[in-house]
Amino acid sequence: MKLPPSLRALNYRNFQLFISGQSVSLIGTWMQRIAVSWLVYEMTHSAFMLGLVAFSSQIPMMFLSPYAGAYVDRHSRYRTLLVTQFASMLQAGLLALVVLTNHYNIVIIIILSIMLGIINAFDVPSRQALMIVLVENGPDLPNAIALNSTMVTLARLVGPAVAGILLSTVGEGICFLINFLSFIAVITTLLMMKLKIPERKKHVEPIWKNLMQGFTYIKRSPALKHTIILMALMSLFIMPYLTLLPVYAKTVFKGDATTFGWLNAISGLGAMMGAIYVARLHAGRNLLKVMIGAGMLVSVALMLFSYVTYLPLSLVILMAGEAGLLAFIATTNTYLQTNVEENMRGRVISYYAMAFGGMLPVGSLIVGFLAHLTSAPFTVLAEGVAGIITLLSFIPAFKKTSKRAKEKARRLKLAQ
Repeated sequence: MKLPPSLRALNYRNFQLFISGQSVSLIGTWMQRIAVSWLVYEMTHSAFMLGLVAFSSQIPMMFLSPYAGAYVDRHSRYRTLLVTQFASMLQAGLLALVVLTNHYNIVIIIILSIMLGIINAFDVPSRQALMIVLVENGPDLPNAIALNSTMVTLARLVGPAVAGILLSTVGEGICFLINFLSFIAVITTLLMMKLKIPERKKHVEPIWKNLMQGFTYIKRSPALKHTIILMALMSLFIMPYLTLLPVYAKTVFKGDATTFGWLNAISGLGAMMGAIYVARLHAGRNLLKVMIGAGMLVSVALMLFSYVTYLPLSLVILMAGEAGLLAFIATTNTYLQTNVEENMRGRVISYYAMAFGGMLPVGSLIVGFLAHLTSAPFTVLAEGVAGIITLLSFIPAFKKTSKRAKEKARRLKLAQ
């Protein structure tokens, strides 16, 4: 059966296996994320501690991502991904064990969060760099990235909804146990793959030289440099608002774990809408314009969401904002992957991961501390304002990049 153009990457068996395994595993991953946030807030009733735990789970990416990217460019991205999945399974198992046996405290949660952050520093570049191998065809890479984003957001829709029900009935431990078991699916599908991985030349130079090569490559490419810097700033200012959702659920909306689950599930629905939009973008679309527009949408949505106390209206605003956030993330990823040389793919993705995941913990810590000093609504309002100012400052640079790209395409056309 011939698939529609928006699903063309699913024509590849390896990509089908990847999507099916990841979709199961990521539902468990989102259940664990929601359960950790709720567990920490129930233990401490502190917005600052929420920010600290988020900081702990993501800060390793800040320091390890460049090294991880160089490592992935020197070694098998497939084997690296397989190892990170086994390690993530172990982390989820330990978390389930300490919570189900009631042998946990905030220090143990922070230590296990740091462990997960270290694993993710290697997982992200290996997973993203493997994408082009899964589809075996450069032109289908953007569609594969968009479908992968759709799959992630579908898991984000289902995982929090299920977690909300389980948190209010059987507790956090079961969420962690389900996440542990979900890794069986992704490991099984990875082992079933038959990949044609391009042969790599043997590296004789030290890995630190590979790190510097990646930095120099990005520095000399204004388009990649500006895109990665914008992602870093949006991760710092915008994305940490998710840290405060437990505060909104319990304090602003006077709800419980079910309310928290609804907030996260509706965020997932909005993200799904954004992912579908990106998957349907036609080839040749100016992704930089889409990036700015999507960033503006989520920034304005946060400003509107900040002080609204009527839950149904808040859910609609949150859904729109998450659609913009996912569209921003997916177009940024697609733009980078379609404008990078293959031998630099792992390193460039690692700097993207550092911008995305490395600045997020810093933002989470700042957001948690600011909400502790003032209030969650004021903090979210400030995030939205900061996002708009950031995006406006990048418009001139992106206009220059688009102009250079058009001139280059025109010269190539004339040369043919």
